[in-house]
Amino acid sequence: MLKRDNRIGRNKEFDRAFKIGQSFYGKILGLKVVDNDLEISRLGVLISTKVSKKAVIRNKFKRQIKQIIRTELPELKKGKDLVIIVFPQILDKNFQEISLFLKNSLRQLKLYK
Repeated sequence: MLKRDNRIGRNKEFDRAFKIGQSFYGKILGLKVVDNDLEISRLGVLISTKVSKKAVIRNKFKRQIKQIIRTELPELKKGKDLVIIVFPQILDKNFQEISLFLKNSLRQLKLYK
């Protein structure tokens, strides 16, 4: 689990990322990145019931994405808010495919140090 400091929790923080954030969209995930004026990077994951009606499945993908980000967090630039939007095509992917796609997306957004 991510530390509380590394999580986005308020709706206005998500809204800010959607209004002024830099975007990257792929088939299984979308990413929005915005500066947060803090010394740490934070993460928020959005997954709707369109992906799956079952909360168990939605939570499984949230946990997987948070695990990938937790392992990559020391390598990422500080002071960024990252919002990840999950699309229904993720249901066909395994953990390795999700991890590879997410790391490539972070690389394209130039979020690595």
